[in-house]
Amino acid sequence: MSKNQTVSGCQTEHSSETAWSEKSALSNNMWIGKGKKTRRAYGFDEIALVPGSVTYDLELCDISFQIDKHKFAMPIIASAMDSVVDAKMASAMGKLGGLAVLNIQGLQTRYENTDDVYGKVISCDNQNFVSVMQELYASPIKEQLISKRIEEIKAKGVLVAISVTPTMAEKYGPIAVKAGCDILVVQSTVTGVKHHSASGAPNLDLAKFCKQVSIPVIVGNCVTYEIALALMNTGVAGILVGIGPGAACTSRSVLGIGVPMATSIADCVAAREEFAAQSGKKPLIIADGGMVVGGDICKAIACGADAVMIGSPLARAKEAPGRGFHWGMATPSPVLPRGTRIKVGTSGTLEQILLGPAHTDDGTQNLTGALKTSMSTLGAATITEMQQVEVVIAPSILTEGKVFQNAQHIGMGRS
Repeated sequence: MSKNQTVSGCQTEHSSETAWSEKSALSNNMWIGKGKKTRRAYGFDEIALVPGSVTYDLELCDISFQIDKHKFAMPIIASAMDSVVDAKMASAMGKLGGLAVLNIQGLQTRYENTDDVYGKVISCDNQNFVSVMQELYASPIKEQLISKRIEEIKAKGVLVAISVTPTMAEKYGPIAVKAGCDILVVQSTVTGVKHHSASGAPNLDLAKFCKQVSIPVIVGNCVTYEIALALMNTGVAGILVGIGPGAACTSRSVLGIGVPMATSIADCVAAREEFAAQSGKKPLIIADGGMVVGGDICKAIACGADAVMIGSPLARAKEAPGRGFHWGMATPSPVLPRGTRIKVGTSGTLEQILLGPAHTDDGTQNLTGALKTSMSTLGAATITEMQQVEVVIAPSILTEGKVFQNAQHIGMGRS
């Protein structure tokens, strides 16, 4: 996304409760220095999952999940990135039992024929990449192409999900709904609940927007308990959790912001439990970014996520429009680009990557098979049970006993 954005309409009626993160910092008594309190946060590479006393056959493990009335065979969502999702990829993803989100503010709605455009993105050198992206994305969005792309996906008999930024939600959302969109994702790099505008421009009233549209709304991105709780109070069907962990994102370097994913997910899950206790409703927690191999997906769900949104692992599919390249959503920002283009290569078909059979030993293929195998070993028959497994802090989990793999750059030692 080009910039941080906010939405209004979020209820903040929890002033009686001390901020969870502040309480945690105080209870841990951690400091960066005498003038700054802090707390420890963890990423996927620093945790491990602990088997219990029960195991299952893989066939008994159910990895399905639902968004409102829509049920999916797998908890994997293709990220709304131009290198990952076009109409063909969305159709293929849907037929395999997953969901793909189309970015309706990207190349797909700026150009009728995208072949030459993608060719320019892929063929330019690293030195000129950002300027080429800025030039290509400067072309205006054509509203008729929003409807056309949605209709192309709908014609294949699969569900349609689109992504739009908060500032454009009220303009493009109704167009998408009219064209047959089933799920609407309102997404920016960082989604807050309050914004002070120098121009006096109004925020998106998310609570009002959710009531007006007739389809489920998912909003993101956030990483904290407080914001997650406030966003849930607007009536969204789910929230996206993650700021900066994506393979092509540079926000953590450019802006210095972000919270490691394991902690982000767990904090937002705690907010969901608080919200459920008060309302009886449980919006989805969708981990967005930072997952490269099957084990990452397993850990995300064990931390409490209901589903994951991934980009770079699916950009490696033969069906992906990026042709072996992957780039961040904020890369073409005309003011402050916060993404880059990386070469991920093409490793197999989308079916191989999602369902197998795997032809690699590094966890990048048969992602659903990895999830089912992990669940069966951990004694979790459902996603809900997987969310309850024991998680330990394990900073050596990726290096312990892997001297030869690391030295030879094979298996878990691949860079």
